[in-house]
Amino acid sequence: MTDYEPQIREAYPELEAIDDDELREQVVEAWTLGLERGGWGDIADIPYAWNIHEVTNVEHVRGVTKIALESAEIQRDFHGADPDEDVIVAACLLHDVGKCYEYVDVVDAEILEGTDRERYATEEIPHSISGYALAHEVGCPLEVQRAIPHFLGEVPTRTLEAELVKSANSASSNAITQSAMGITLQEWVAEYSQTQ
Repeated sequence: MTDYEPQIREAYPELEAIDDDELREQVVEAWTLGLERGGWGDIADIPYAWNIHEVTNVEHVRGVTKIALESAEIQRDFHGADPDEDVIVAACLLHDVGKCYEYVDVVDAEILEGTDRERYATEEIPHSISGYALAHEVGCPLEVQRAIPHFLGEVPTRTLEAELVKSANSASSNAITQSAMGITLQEWVAEYSQTQ
């Protein structure tokens, strides 16, 4: 069995920005469960999207975290808001953990060690919802859980932190689809969301 904890910590140095030790460990635990259940040997093998393999999910998740943190700083400095940085970082790091389940069918089988995907998720469950479920399972606070869903109407009551995660995800995704395919995120969704 793969020891996922060291590779998760190496992949996501942003974990150290979480002040709450318990929350930091819950993020690692959620990723560990996702990787184990999806059968992944290496966290870096998860692609950003089912049809964009030039960018890893790790790169995207880190980009989302950086964008959200910079936006939070601007909200504090320019608008006097007080977003919770622990919630932002944890939710950003977990917003695409559900891809551990969703993307096992779009990578070469030899990079997977076996999978329990069918037991935990189906194609009908988007990755942000299975990510929410993982965060709930490991005991992340509700504030983190409700900031994870970010895609096409599956969003619960919005908080400042949830909006930061959602907008940072869109900003990162737009950059990736533009650089990889020369199209916007909206164009990617319109063209490919029904074809997977």
